Amino acid sequence: MTSLDSHLVTRRRLLASMAGAAVAGSAIVCAAPRAFADADGDLAAEAARGLPLTVVNHSGEFANHSVHLYIVGTKGDRQVRVTRRGTVEPVRLSDNHDNGFTDYAIPLAARGKTTLRLPFMSGRIYVALGRKLKFKAVMGGDGKAALQHPAGWVESDPNYPVLHDFVEFTHNASGMFCNTTMVDMFSVPMMIRLSGAKDHSTGRLRDGSRARVFRALKNNPDFSRLVVGDRRVIAPSHGLDIDRFPQHYFDPYIDRVWDTYRSKHLVVRTNAGTFTGRVKDHRLTFTGPASVSFAKPSTRDVLFCDGALAAPNDGITGPVAAVLGAGFNRSTLVSHRKQPTTRAAAFYDTAVTNHYAKAIHAATTNGKAYGFAFDDVADWASYIQDTRPQHLHLTLTSF
Repeated sequence: MTSLDSHLVTRRRLLASMAGAAVAGSAIVCAAPRAFADADGDLAAEAARGLPLTVVNHSGEFANHSVHLYIVGTKGDRQVRVTRRGTVEPVRLSDNHDNGFTDYAIPLAARGKTTLRLPFMSGRIYVALGRKLKFKAVMGGDGKAALQHPAGWVESDPNYPVLHDFVEFTHNASGMFCNTTMVDMFSVPMMIRLSGAKDHSTGRLRDGSRARVFRALKNNPDFSRLVVGDRRVIAPSHGLDIDRFPQHYFDPYIDRVWDTYRSKHLVVRTNAGTFTGRVKDHRLTFTGPASVSFAKPSTRDVLFCDGALAAPNDGITGPVAAVLGAGFNRSTLVSHRKQPTTRAAAFYDTAVTNHYAKAIHAATTNGKAYGFAFDDVADWASYIQDTRPQHLHLTLTSF
C-alpha cells in the first residue's frame, strides 16, 4: 500500500498491478472470467499450497459473528476472490445477487482463530465490522469483468456507513509483501505479523491511540472535517477532492521550498546516485546520474504524490519524485537541504504539514504507518516482507 528502491514490492508497485477505476470506488480490471483449473480438485490443491493466514479478533467491540472478511485482488491477468472454502475463483458478473451486489464475505470462526490460505495473488484483505460490505461485479472499460471496491470517503458509496478497513498484499514466488495502509483513510485498528526467514510485525496501535488520532484531527480546523463520526478519518488527499479539506493548504510551504532553492542547492540521494537541484525557470531541475526536472507542484500533487510529483518506475525520476513527495508531506524540505531526511524527530515540525500522517505515525507502537503514498521513503511505512514466508497473521486490535 519501505525504503525507496530497497524492497521488491512497494505499495506503489503493488497498486500498479491493480489498474482501472469506477465511479464511487476502485475497480480492478481483469481479463474475461475463466476457470483457473479444470476441476475442483485442482482448486483445492492450489488452496492447500497457499500461505496460511490466521485472523484473530481482539477488537473488544465486535464478536466474531459480526466480523466479515473479504480477500479480493488479481491473479495474473484475472480478478479473483478467495472463497469461504479457501479456493480461488474468478469474479463473474453473475456473482451479483438480486440486490445488485456480490456476497464474498468469509465469516470468522464462531470463537478463537480463523485460518485460511492465501494463494499467489495481489490484492486486499478487507474487514467489515457489524455489517457486510457491498462489492459489485461490473464490466470494465475494456469489456472484461471487474470488481468495484468500497470508497469509504465518498458519501454516495453504499459502503460509506459500514465500519471497514483493509490490508494490502502481494504474494508470489518471490515472497510475501504486505502493509497496513492509511493512504485512503484511518479506521479499524489492525496489525499484521509475518513469519518466515524472520519474524516481522507492524501496524499495532498504542493503547487508546485510535481515539487520540480522531481527537487530534477534530481539534485541527484544517483537518476537522476529515473526521466522520467515530467511523473513520478520511485522508486529506480524498478530503480535498470532496471539499472537506482546503484546496491550497500546502501552497505556502511549496512557495517556501521554491524560494529557498532558487539560491541554494537541494541534494537528493537515491540508489541511482546523488542528484543536485536548483529552481531555474520555475522548475526544480536536478543534475547527477541524469537530468531530472519538476514543475512546481500543487497541494493536490503533494497529497496524492502525483501530477508534478508522479514517480515512474524508472529508477531515476521516480526515486527523486518520491523523496520530494515525502519531504513535502513531512515538511522537511526547507529545514534539510540533504534529502531524504531519515530521522522521525525532524518530521512534521512546521504548522503547515500533513497532520493526518503525523497523528497516525504517533499512534503506532513502532512509529511506522502508511499516511501517504511516499511514506515508504526512509523506511517509515507500515510495510513488511519476507522472501520465505511461512505464516501471515492479521489481528484486529483494541479500539
